[in-house]
Order: sequence, then structure tokens, then C-alpha cells
Amino acid sequence: MWRLIPLLEADGNVQMAIDRWLLEQHQSGKHPPTLRFYTWSPPAISLGYHQHQFPEYWQYLTWQGQKLNLVRRPSGGRAVLHQGDLTYAVVTSGLMGSRLQVYEKICEFLIQGWRSLGVELQYGRAGRGYIHNPNCFGTATSADLVLPDGAKLIGSAQLRRSRAILQHGSIRLQPDAELFDQVFGAESFTTVRLPQSLSVEKIIAALITAASNCFDMQIEVKPLSPSEWEEILAKPISEARSQVI
Repeated sequence: MWRLIPLLEADGNVQMAIDRWLLEQHQSGKHPPTLRFYTWSPPAISLGYHQHQFPEYWQYLTWQGQKLNLVRRPSGGRAVLHQGDLTYAVVTSGLMGSRLQVYEKICEFLIQGWRSLGVELQYGRAGRGYIHNPNCFGTATSADLVLPDGAKLIGSAQLRRSRAILQHGSIRLQPDAELFDQVFGAESFTTVRLPQSLSVEKIIAALITAASNCFDMQIEVKPLSPSEWEEILAKPISEARSQVI
């Protein structure tokens, strides 16, 4: 039985605290495999766990009167702008193979889900040169999913704790070009062309159906309880903030 946590909008530090908590709980055997989708409010730039160099001005950016949060992910990878996107997170265990093979096993539900919506995705082909680009969506590696025109739709990152795995990723839906330019520069923005009829709810429903097939799972829809919220907010958020600024 997998747990599905309904769509949640929250501060980026809170979202990362939830993902860390879910991984810790699953690793200790206290929590089932989990699938969830979420959005970031206010918009934020998330940094990979080992990404310690970034432009100083990122700490002072605003959008529509709100300061952009600067958040540290527990996973690796490069900076991601979370505005006009949808984030997925999978917490599971027991998947065998290399890191890339595990990526592909988890990403299969994304490929199948988007295919059911009429959108074909394939893996990126960027070489190691990507490490010099601070923008996650500036290049597409073999762990990323791109549209037929080459535009990157989904960038994912992964964290392992023993046999337990957290994989989460950003799905670009309606990014604001002007904000993206402020963060990464005008030359780095690529337009994402998706069917106009797709709502966030329709996308999530398709991805849940695909996940049920790919992981051969039964799903229990279960929001976070008050006691779980208390546990999540007790410590990790202050840790997440201290890691960034």
C-alpha cells in the first residue's frame, strides 16, 4: 500500500522538510512508500545539497512583491526556479540497480503519465559539461525528461539512505520568462509548449494513474495529520535555512 498525500502548497523550506521527514520515516520502517505533488509559495530557488556557489543577488530577488525564497534541497543537482511549476516526490525502497537505472524505474510513471496526455518525453543527452551550469533547466542530462523539440520539461534529483530513496523533481508548466531571465539570464530560457487544455488537476490525475500501473501499487489518500505536522515542523525547517544563508 502506498500513501498519496494530496496536492500541497507551502513555503519551500516546509516542502523540503516534509520530503526529508518522509524519507527518514520510510527508512526507519515507520512509513509506507509515498507519492505526493506540491507547489512552492512564495516562489523559490532551490539549491542542490552540494551547490555552494550561486550569485549573491539571488538572495534579494522579488517577484510580484514577494521575496524569492532561497532553499536547500536534501538532494543533489543544480538550482531550480520554482514558479509556475509542479513538483513530484516519490519515497520508496527496494529498487535495485545503479543510480541511473533507479532514476529510469521511477521516471517511467512520468513518461507514461504524460504520454496518456498526448505528450511524448525522452531522456536528455547532455554530457558532463552541465556541472558548470548553475541552472538545472539549462541542460538536460540522461536523468532528465525533454519534449520532442528538446525543451526540458522535468528535472529530477535523488537522495538515497540505505535502501530508501527520495526522488523529487520539478515539472515546468507555466514559467514566467521575465522572472527566469532575472535568475538565470535571457539566453537560458526555453519555451515549454504543452496542450492548453491541461490543468494541474488533470496532470496529477494522469500521473497517479500511471504510477499505480508502473509501481503496481494500491493507493491510500491520506493528508498529513496534525501530529505529523508537529513532528515535521519541530526541527528540520531551521536546519534547511541554516544550510543556505
